[in-house]
Amino acid sequence: MAEEAVPKVLVLGPLMCFATLEPLYSHKFHFLSPNPNHSLQHFLRLHHPSSIRALLCSANYSVSAQVLRLLPSLRLLLTTSAGTEHIDLRECRRRGIQVAAAGGIFSQDVADAAVALLLDVTRNISAADRYLRTPNHANPPSEVFTFASKLSGKRIGIVGLGSIGMEVAKRLESFGCIISYNSKHKKANVSYPFYSSVVDLATTCDALVVCCALNEQTKHIINREVISALGKGGFIVNVGRGGLIDEKELVKCLMEGKIGGAGLDVFENEPHVPKELFQMNNVVLSPHCAALTDKSNMDMCELVGGNLEAFFSNRPLINQVMLDMVE
Repeated sequence: MAEEAVPKVLVLGPLMCFATLEPLYSHKFHFLSPNPNHSLQHFLRLHHPSSIRALLCSANYSVSAQVLRLLPSLRLLLTTSAGTEHIDLRECRRRGIQVAAAGGIFSQDVADAAVALLLDVTRNISAADRYLRTPNHANPPSEVFTFASKLSGKRIGIVGLGSIGMEVAKRLESFGCIISYNSKHKKANVSYPFYSSVVDLATTCDALVVCCALNEQTKHIINREVISALGKGGFIVNVGRGGLIDEKELVKCLMEGKIGGAGLDVFENEPHVPKELFQMNNVVLSPHCAALTDKSNMDMCELVGGNLEAFFSNRPLINQVMLDMVE
């Protein structure tokens, strides 16, 4: 097939799966990947933007209305993330651009990571590891970090009982944890107690696992009031998006001892991480990699490739985002 007949796909943002994706599908699609050190406008002037009908992006790239205006023929936007807060969905709906996301493809991996972070921060695993790696221990462990907190039997509040939240609940039940939740709506056929207020949920729990979507309603859903309600012995794990937590207030509460600890895979201003967190033994940090496993990487490649094939063959997309529901 001549190169000009191969559909062009613009690739924006760092994509962990791209190194696997490109060799698998380069015979079907012409992937255009701009140099991050150059402007997108300059790159597009060299590649005829009117000929680009598909765009593939990561959660780290903001696909605003301004970016979309540079692509007058765009009809498909794929994101390798489950969330879509980095995309102007209203503009996509206005333009008739189809959008597809990762859906639940990462749910099990992210749930595994959430439980790992919770177990780590409650049982001081990373703190103990750092202690042993430090030569010439001047103080015994009991003077370096506090006693570990038992996870079994803890009351866990899940903020966002979607596909990830349900997988977290399933895993924590195996530890004998008592599950309750907050979500946009009460879930039918779910026996866990429902709280419409996150403050009320925090008041009844020993730990919160945050895994809801980030939008205008959920930004800073975990604020100082929620953290205070959770209390000095409480823990917070966030595997959703950094903006779900008021990060400045979380740091203050940790420094003031108003909360027991935190396990964070995401941050409000990624890749920046508040430097105050680095020296805290009751905080476990992870660089937004909860979904990054070998299995999920291959699944993501197959999903992206399948969506590209479906779009250019006029077939329905996989995991299509319903834009008519966007407010």
